[in-house]
Amino acid sequence: MDNMLKMMERYSSRLEDIVAERTAQLAEEKRKTDALLYRMLPQNVADELKQGQHVQAEAFSSVTIYFSDIVGFTQIASQSTPMEIVEFLNKLYTVFDEVIQAFEVYKVETIGDAYMVVSGVPIPNGSRHVYIMADLALELLQTIIDFTIPHIPDRQLKIRIGLNTGPVVAGVVGTVMPRYCLFGDTVNLASRMESHGLPQKIHMSPFTYAAIEDKSAYIIKERGDLEIKVGHVTRAGPCRASAPLRRTRSRTCTQAC
Repeated sequence: MDNMLKMMERYSSRLEDIVAERTAQLAEEKRKTDALLYRMLPQNVADELKQGQHVQAEAFSSVTIYFSDIVGFTQIASQSTPMEIVEFLNKLYTVFDEVIQAFEVYKVETIGDAYMVVSGVPIPNGSRHVYIMADLALELLQTIIDFTIPHIPDRQLKIRIGLNTGPVVAGVVGTVMPRYCLFGDTVNLASRMESHGLPQKIHMSPFTYAAIEDKSAYIIKERGDLEIKVGHVTRAGPCRASAPLRRTRSRTCTQAC
């Protein structure tokens, strides 16, 4: 009887160890899954989806959106194999992803050579978003200067950057690979700022300029009047851009082209 009790105690103890080990493994796998999910969606949105809740679209009164793309990407692609393009873009945007970790921003998406980031969504941050995005844009410009295209090391990579500030609506679209998307003219104008910009310069809309209350923090000059169509409306007005990166005081400063 004593031997049987001892065997049962050993079995029980072993079973407890196995259960504890499996529980730890399950917790670790859950942590990895959550970490991956939080890279794809904002954490608060992902948590609602995990609980089976419907995520309501939300309006944000003021955010700043960043768009950039690669200057001459079509030419680079024509001189490269598909594998080389994938390696190049992965290396570049991995570097970008590392840079934005130090800023209060949310990466919305990458499409081809386009990179989109927003500040003020999904967590509002008052009026800080415009300064956060201006500083991030300058930091990414500096990053580009030091970046080497793996299969074309002699070519200096250049990007165009566009910034715009205004209201947006954000929400989850789809159930299979759901995406957290932004909608509104603010998004469209940010994209136009990028596409109408110049290489290695930050092209900001009048709305972003107006949102920068401390004008002494940056060196900004008017680029001139541009007609830019947003939706069905053509907006004409002074659009500003920044030139190569320069620093002054405690803030990174820009100068217009």
